[in-house]
Amino acid sequence: MILLELFKTFFIIGLISFGGGYATIPIIEIEVTAHQWMTTQEFTDIIAIAGMSPGPIATNCAVFVGYQTAGFAGAVASTLGVVLPSLIIILVIAAFFTKANKNPVVQSAFYGLRPIVVGLIVYAAIKFAVSNQLIGPVSLNSISLLGIFSLSLLALIKFRAHPALIIIFSGIAGVALYS
Repeated sequence: MILLELFKTFFIIGLISFGGGYATIPIIEIEVTAHQWMTTQEFTDIIAIAGMSPGPIATNCAVFVGYQTAGFAGAVASTLGVVLPSLIIILVIAAFFTKANKNPVVQSAFYGLRPIVVGLIVYAAIKFAVSNQLIGPVSLNSISLLGIFSLSLLALIKFRAHPALIIIFSGIAGVALYS
């Protein structure tokens, strides 16, 4: 049954994923394409929508994948699957965190996890850059995409522009350049 498969898949993703929503993107993509629920390009589009939507990106992805796969019931099943492990783990950790946080082994483990979280996020960024032709053969299209990316990054870092403004202006640039 597809609802059980959605729940189980996203429960496992929620259980084994750490480092925030963006770090889960490669895991979700592997599962979604392995189950043939959507193509890599369709998933890339989902990431764009999920990233612009309010809320955690992994949960938003679960909603979109579930909905596209099995309608409203699929969205509910996949969302419950991805959220439930975190809820259970957080409740258990909260009970012991004040004691465990002082433990040098726990502090060392958290310190050691930081590079892999960054690596997962960079991997997802590179994979999506390649699938969206930001990285690859040089063309007018890739140059314009790289320009939008560069200007957006500059506005975020140097001018501390609000991300919502960057999304709006990038969308306007997309309409102007690609319509």
